[in-house]
Amino acid sequence: MSGEDSIPVQPWMRAAETKAVLAALEAVGGADSARFVGGCVRNAIRGEPVLDIDIATTLTPDRVTTALADASLKAVPTGIEHGTVTAVAGGKPFEITTLRRDVETDGRHAIVAFTDDWAEDAARRDFRLNALYADADGRLYDPTGEGVADARAGRVVFVGDAAMRIAEDALRILRFFRFFAWYGAGEPDAAGLAACAELAGRVDDLSGERIAQELLKLLAAEDPRAAMRLMAQAGVLAHVLPEAAELARFERLVAIETEQLFPCDPELRLAALLPDEPAAAATLAARLKLSNALRDRLAAALDAQPPIHSWMSPKEARRTVYRLGAKAFCDRVMLAWAGSERNAAAIQWRALIPMAESWPIPALPLTGEEVKAAGVPEGPLVGQVLREVEAWWIDNDFIDDKLSLVERLKAVVQGMVY
Repeated sequence: MSGEDSIPVQPWMRAAETKAVLAALEAVGGADSARFVGGCVRNAIRGEPVLDIDIATTLTPDRVTTALADASLKAVPTGIEHGTVTAVAGGKPFEITTLRRDVETDGRHAIVAFTDDWAEDAARRDFRLNALYADADGRLYDPTGEGVADARAGRVVFVGDAAMRIAEDALRILRFFRFFAWYGAGEPDAAGLAACAELAGRVDDLSGERIAQELLKLLAAEDPRAAMRLMAQAGVLAHVLPEAAELARFERLVAIETEQLFPCDPELRLAALLPDEPAAAATLAARLKLSNALRDRLAAALDAQPPIHSWMSPKEARRTVYRLGAKAFCDRVMLAWAGSERNAAAIQWRALIPMAESWPIPALPLTGEEVKAAGVPEGPLVGQVLREVEAWWIDNDFIDDKLSLVERLKAVVQGMVY
């Protein structure tokens, strides 16, 4: 067996939990009834981290469930109609899927039949670098004959006919660009790109949740700029993200993250693609069924008020952090920085981030009870006085002097007309 036919046995292959799951399946189906599949094999070939372990098996879902139960392992029917059972061993999940072939598809959902033919299973997968299998000893199985080479070279090529694969599931259009962002090297596959461009309108038939999930995965790549450019040029971005204003700010944000060693932030990258209008965030969130937390983060990041500048004084910056909160302030700084052409201000922009993250936002050291004790009757006037005193406190850079604050309270109360 040559080096081309195998990979070194990985630590995750040797883990007790992994061995327990494979042993359970093989006890029922035999030695060749289960193999690692997809991303874990691809990443092992490329020498990249493996986060999820997927297993393909010739056993039908009911036999998988029985095999796991016989081994005292938990079985969760996460996608039983499509042949998927999740095994839990030692607290770790393993997605186990029966070999399948498509019987009928409508571009969103597929009706499948189970098979024991590894080549049939590979033929229904999206890209050749994902249609790979490996056994517990690291032996590779490459039914398309090109998957191993693609994984090593960074080529994202559809299995068989690209248009047919997209017709089976239009989400594969987005996955083409996502996998290119994560693994692509050199020029994209011409046939795949052409099919994505021709069938770009199929994206409109996908659910918002599926689009959002795939888009955020794409934006989480270390450098998704080339992939996003390709999406725009192919006319796909207009269907995926019609709210996108331009790519320039997005590209500068990725450059800033890379050059300044900020961690990549897919949610902020999404914000960079949108116009500076909170309403755009609301529209996008409704269309893609985004979480309320992400909707609110995007809206706060895209608000133009108060304005953010690289030359903000420490006092002005603290005032803005107090108003926005540290997270929204940092988001706004990054977007303003990315939207600025003034590279000479990078040091100033950069300094605003640690200031906001390290400054403990103070609470107004004055209560409504203290306002009432100063002679203000209970009711809306209490809130009005608190706001006036708070404005003075902020203007004085959050002065930490209770006596001064009390004196200001007295002055406000004395100047009020009841």
